[in-house]
Amino acid sequence: MPPSAVQQEPGPAGMRRSLGVKDGVAIAASSTAATTSIGIGMGSLAAYAGRQTPALLLLAFLPVLGIALSYARLNRTEPNCGSGYTWVGRSIGPWPGFLTGWVVLVGNVIFMAYTGAVTGSVVLQFLNKLGIRSVLGLPLDPDSTGLATAIGLVALVVVTVTAVTGVRAATRMQLGLLVFEYVVLLAFCGYALVVGDEPFSLSWLDPFAIGSPQALAQGMVIAVFIFWGWDAAFSVNEETRSASDAARGGMIALVAMLGLFLVGAFAFQRVMSTDELIRNGPRALTFLGSRLAPEPWASLPLAALMCSAFASLQSSVIPTARAALAMGRDRTLGAVWQRIHPRYGSPAVGTLLIMAIAALLAVLAVGIPRLNDMILTAVNSIGLTVALYYGLTALACAVRFRSALRQGVVRALRDVVVPAASALALFGLGAFLVVDYAMRSDHFEATPDNGWFMLLLPTLFVLAGLAVAAWAKWVRHAPYFRTGRGTNADAIALPMDGESGPRPSEG
Repeated sequence: MPPSAVQQEPGPAGMRRSLGVKDGVAIAASSTAATTSIGIGMGSLAAYAGRQTPALLLLAFLPVLGIALSYARLNRTEPNCGSGYTWVGRSIGPWPGFLTGWVVLVGNVIFMAYTGAVTGSVVLQFLNKLGIRSVLGLPLDPDSTGLATAIGLVALVVVTVTAVTGVRAATRMQLGLLVFEYVVLLAFCGYALVVGDEPFSLSWLDPFAIGSPQALAQGMVIAVFIFWGWDAAFSVNEETRSASDAARGGMIALVAMLGLFLVGAFAFQRVMSTDELIRNGPRALTFLGSRLAPEPWASLPLAALMCSAFASLQSSVIPTARAALAMGRDRTLGAVWQRIHPRYGSPAVGTLLIMAIAALLAVLAVGIPRLNDMILTAVNSIGLTVALYYGLTALACAVRFRSALRQGVVRALRDVVVPAASALALFGLGAFLVVDYAMRSDHFEATPDNGWFMLLLPTLFVLAGLAVAAWAKWVRHAPYFRTGRGTNADAIALPMDGESGPRPSEG
């Protein structure tokens, strides 16, 4: 069959099977957003780990790698855009399975809401660099959450339109953005490693030098959050030519992200002291550019950060809508989430709804007056939920393939021991932080450093998920809760190629 025919082959949900390994890497790498994570995340990590940020990144990578191997193993057996929602539902039970899908949806929507504000802030920084500091008397302040959110909403609309018109077109745009931002990032970070005047120390690689168990645990959660996004490659299984392509795309992106994060951490610490890194916060990459080059070259890192934030925003829309599609096919969510566009073969209505919800949350978040506070609040909230659903998915792998314990050491390690150890590590980390948050404060205050507030948000996410699950089970009578078998990828009528009418599934 010629390549053009393969690219137009419809998948089980009517979505065109046009994606390969390169596209999976683009989606996963864009969702992880290395440049954005380095640009705004290294300051947050330094606040907890100090000069041991590289050690923290390496330590956090170990359980994340175990999770990635679990995803790849499960995906070879059951490729599905529902990923963890489907696998946990089959292996452990429908309630934890639904909770896995739910926290993915909530986490991604919150991520989109605050990434929109980050994108807006970066645009404002870029305009300031060009000498444009006000428009019609309105100051263009990059730290203004309201103004940054307004610009971010425009960006959110743009990326949603590209996501609706097809994931193939979206990945083409992401590949172009990725090439530009990585060339700029590696050039500046590589130069910083050579010319930086802060002396390198082997203690940077010593996790035991981190100040306290609380700092280590909080830094680990943020580091896991920074790695978050590689699993987006598994959300487009219905549009990927083979399950192995999705797995390879996710793994390649994850390993590449580790390399980029380490290069970025070392480069920042060669140029900036810990106090400078913390003080610059989400503008650390811009500060790095100004220290290393004159204008206009000093603005290139900021342009790369803008591309990264935009690509990350776009790549977050895609897996979120497809996770909702998987849940809609089981009637654990409403039928509106499973509507496939007759021309583009994408879950268009769900994508638009995801955008609308993220936009509403972004507007509500304007109540937090400083962008840094908004970022830190979102990271603290999402970090625990990410640890929860990653841990549940790894546990599902260990449970499903537990028979491998009798099939040799290599298979036992790959299919059971490593997934189980990764799950326990994340569960233990989450439990430690829950206790720490509960004991950290003696009153409630809506600030990112208040333990009760940081604990309240993920608790509300989980309780809301249980309430929606109860509605799906006892009111909507979703078959998912009777069988626990997970998503049936052939359960909905599919669009005709180029036509609006339905046709029977070709599953």
